[in-house]
Amino acid sequence: MTLNPVFITGASSGIGAALARHYARSGTVIGLVARRRAELETLAATLPGETAVYPLDVTDAPALEAAARDFLRRFGAPALVIANAGASTGTLGEDAADIVKLQRLLAINTAGLAATLSGFAPAMRAAGRGTLCGIASVAGLRGIPGAGAYSASKAAAIAWLEALRIEMRGSGVAVVTICPGYVDTPMTQGNRFRMPFLLSADESARRIARAIDARRRFAVIPWQMAIVGRLMRFAPTALFDRLAAGTGRKPRNAKL
Repeated sequence: MTLNPVFITGASSGIGAALARHYARSGTVIGLVARRRAELETLAATLPGETAVYPLDVTDAPALEAAARDFLRRFGAPALVIANAGASTGTLGEDAADIVKLQRLLAINTAGLAATLSGFAPAMRAAGRGTLCGIASVAGLRGIPGAGAYSASKAAAIAWLEALRIEMRGSGVAVVTICPGYVDTPMTQGNRFRMPFLLSADESARRIARAIDARRRFAVIPWQMAIVGRLMRFAPTALFDRLAAGTGRKPRNAKL
C-alpha cells in the first residue's frame, strides 16, 4: 500500500496545480479535485506516478464524501490533505445583491474546506499520522474593503482550522493553516491594483510545502507579507480604517 498519498482540492490551476506538480515529483500518489474535468485530466497526464481524478464542486458534500471514501479505499489514509479550493470576487456590504456572493464564498472557502478535511480526519487520527492543511488568506486577518465576503470566508476558515488543530492535538495529525499573500493565478489576474510581494504559483507552492514539512501551525507566505499581516492584525482600528480606505478594490464581476 502506498504510504504517502496526497489529496488536493482546487487542483486544476493556480496554487493547487502547482502543489500537485511539486508533490508528484517524488512519485507520490496524488488525488486531484476540481470542478473542471478537462483541466484535471490534462494536469494528471503530465504528472509522474499514479493519480486519482475527482471532478466535483467542493460545495457538493455527498460527492466530496464519496471521493474521500474512494481515495481511502484505494490508497489508505493520506500523508497530506490540502484543502485549497477557493473563489474570490469583489463585494460591497451596502449592496444586498452581493449577499448571494457571500453565501457562495462561505460555501466554497469555508464549508468546502471543512468538508474536505473532515472527510479524512477520522482515518488519519486512526493511523496516528499525517497533515491536514487549509489554504486561507492574508485577507482573512482583517476585513478588506471591497472584498468583505472573501475576507469573511477566509477569516471563518482560519478560525475553523484553529479549532480543528486543537481538537486533533495528541492524535499525531498536524493541522497547518496557510495564509498566502498575492499569488499570480487566474484569481488575481483580474485585479487592477498593485499587488506587493507577488509570487508565481510554483514559488508559492514551494514555500507552502516547506511550511507543511515543518508542520507550522500558522504561516503567512511570503515572509514580507507576514510582516504586513502582523501589522494588519494588531493595528489599532482607527489606523487600519484610514490605511485600508485607500487600497485597491477587487472587480465585482468574477464568476463563482
